[in-house]
Amino acid sequence: MNILQSVLKSLFVVSLVAVSSGFGQDASSEKRSEPPDQFDLQEKKTDRKPGPVMDAETIRQGLRSHDQALYIKAGWIRDPYITLGPDDYYYLTGTQPREGDPREAVNPYNIGLGSRSIVGDQVRVYRSRNLIDWEALGPIFTVEDTWKAQHGQKIRNAVIWAPEVHWTDDRWALVHCPRTHSSLVLSEGPSLSGPWTHPMNGKMGPRHDPSLFRDDDGTTYLLWGNTELAPLSSDLSQYTADPVRIDPAGSRPGPDGKPINRIGHEGATMIKVGGKYVHLGTAWSTDQGRKGSYNLYYCVADRITGPYSERRFAGRFLGHGTPFQDREGRWWCTAFFNGNVPPVPKEGIQQRNLSEDAQTINEQGVTIVPLDVRTLDDGDVSIRAKDPAYASPGPDEVQKF
Repeated sequence: MNILQSVLKSLFVVSLVAVSSGFGQDASSEKRSEPPDQFDLQEKKTDRKPGPVMDAETIRQGLRSHDQALYIKAGWIRDPYITLGPDDYYYLTGTQPREGDPREAVNPYNIGLGSRSIVGDQVRVYRSRNLIDWEALGPIFTVEDTWKAQHGQKIRNAVIWAPEVHWTDDRWALVHCPRTHSSLVLSEGPSLSGPWTHPMNGKMGPRHDPSLFRDDDGTTYLLWGNTELAPLSSDLSQYTADPVRIDPAGSRPGPDGKPINRIGHEGATMIKVGGKYVHLGTAWSTDQGRKGSYNLYYCVADRITGPYSERRFAGRFLGHGTPFQDREGRWWCTAFFNGNVPPVPKEGIQQRNLSEDAQTINEQGVTIVPLDVRTLDDGDVSIRAKDPAYASPGPDEVQKF
């Protein structure tokens, strides 16, 4: 074998290793920081099956009392997103397997990362009048509807992560990732279905975990990564200003001793409370990938571009959850199973250190957790989970609040 043949053979082997390991998949820092197969190997095989959702009367009472977490829907789902639509239905979507994939039943605690992930290539949606009974609307969008696919470009990692749907006065906007084929698309009318149009005509750019926020003056902003923000034109066809990075004030020591000033690493979103902008983001309690609990944090500002307050704790096990208001105006946050092991017992969780692995009390499916969202006497905003199991940082939390 000559030198050229030897070099080509080496490059071919390296390429095979990279493909089999899942390298090159788009992801957040959690998903990029280690080879995806390492995450697969961390998944603990189990014969445990997810428990049933709460009965209807328990959920109904919990919705009224607004003081406890409610397990409202079974099924394999990550990054659950709920919004109240213009027709008074609650709409639910999230990262899911392809409809009918048998692996959803046989491997319910699949962690959703790496080459053995069961994440599919569809946006599946459900709707409900009461957050109890859910009607499946089926897949409303697939990888084939992305700009890249429609223009003949090959999509190597053909999955859809973290979809969100937003009502925009007369139609729906849908966003999703991975960043290699992320989309911002619009429905033709009030029905949450295709055909879909791409208002940015391929100029959205690669965006991880995109989310939309509409301000009181009607301006829509796109958030992505951790965390960039840019305003959009009224028809959502272009950016009207350069992206601005928004971070909490101050910093915290990272695992390597270097300061961290970002809010987290993914799942950023925005709400407005009492005229204040509340920027929410997701991180592991240890600031290390898949170690500890997957939590939700926030910071507050008078202007959307900041400056923002220090990073604050919103809730344990609420990472990449969606804060949403029910039709009575009460705040909830979605929560989901994100761990390498099946759910751990809820009892005594406040005192339990979870830093040795990725662990959660959330069952596979969708849980909603009541939030205490209030404006303080000085005009500041306070957000905290109300269920005691979610309300306090655990011993594995590296930041002191």
